[in-house]
Amino acid sequence: MEKITSFTIDHLRLLPGLYVSRKDRVGAEIVTTFDLRLTRPNFEPVMNTAEVHTIEHLAATYLRNDPLWKDRVLYFGPMGCRTGFYLLMAGDLSPRDVLDLVRNCFAFIGSYQAEVPGACARDCGNYLDMNLPMANYWGKKYAALLETADDSILVYPE
Repeated sequence: MEKITSFTIDHLRLLPGLYVSRKDRVGAEIVTTFDLRLTRPNFEPVMNTAEVHTIEHLAATYLRNDPLWKDRVLYFGPMGCRTGFYLLMAGDLSPRDVLDLVRNCFAFIGSYQAEVPGACARDCGNYLDMNLPMANYWGKKYAALLETADDSILVYPE
């Protein structure tokens, strides 16, 4: 089998950032997959599942309610390695196109103090596995990183 695109990125050189992972054509449309990398792979500890799950609930809710972008958000979910998230958007987009959206989303997560949307047995298959304080920590950290975004964290390292 051929190696898939995400396994061709040198994870030893990859820094936390906001990258285009891939672009796919679906009919006449382009779907852009973004790599929202919160930790440095193989150098920093990964996120625990509880905060990953909480971030997933908060970010999916935020993104699908954003008045400018909600109709273009196709999916938000965690990477299996727990170093970040994937965001799939309709359109041929760059990291700079969605930088404000992603930064605002993670600032929202960083300051969120209410009940986590969908965190009940009726709405979620694992509602007890949540950690809002750690989701707040990661939200603040990632939003701060994106405040000073330049090509070093917006373009995959060569």
